[in-house]
Amino acid sequence: MDIVILTALGVGGATMFGAAIGFIFKKLSHAFSDIILSFAAGVMLAASVLGLILPSIEYGGEKGIIVTVAGIFVGAVTISLVDKLVPHLHKFASDKIEGGNGKTKVDKVILFVLAIAIHNLPEGIAAGVGFGSGNTGDALMIAGSIALQNIPEGMVIIAPMLAAGISSKKTFICALLTGVVEVVGTFLGYFAVSVASAILPFALSFAGGTMLYVISDEMIPETHSDGYEKGATYALLVGFCLILVSDVLLG
Repeated sequence: MDIVILTALGVGGATMFGAAIGFIFKKLSHAFSDIILSFAAGVMLAASVLGLILPSIEYGGEKGIIVTVAGIFVGAVTISLVDKLVPHLHKFASDKIEGGNGKTKVDKVILFVLAIAIHNLPEGIAAGVGFGSGNTGDALMIAGSIALQNIPEGMVIIAPMLAAGISSKKTFICALLTGVVEVVGTFLGYFAVSVASAILPFALSFAGGTMLYVISDEMIPETHSDGYEKGATYALLVGFCLILVSDVLLG
């Protein structure tokens, strides 16, 4: 249980680490942001397949493949429905602080931060589900990949909030809350599969489906929208292969 607590704090703390970088470097280049986010996408892609989807198949057996596939699609549809209610990063990439008066800008930024917080919940659940499976190695891989993705996400919160006239203190609190949501999600995922182990194959694939959706629908489009798609593509491959090699060497 101690490692779950530490991991939950680490996953949530990664957002704060990214926010701290955002405070220090308020104007990071698009090229740098895209490469870092793409690397994180590659890490998440490998972790979702190796740490969530394949274990789901193993726990469910041959007949459980239907459960795994169903879980992937239910996870993806769930995030898609959340997206319709609160659009995430790529919906705000071009206009998160543009246009309107000061109040309009603040409203846009608050919605932007709220979107990140809401999306952090299923990401936290994915980390918690990994620990619920009992495979600490896979769980740490999943949590690490999510934490890595949270760093650039924490970075992008800061600049639009400060530009909209929100104080540094309130900006910090908002960033903190997005991280807290992920900590809560981690514990929810862990306790859910611990209490009802029968749902483990579905829970694993559901978490994998949410991660796959976020990668394809949000992270990749975001990193291919400013002319740095070649570097972003190779960064994704590096991230994917890093987890692949680590899994083989440590497995």
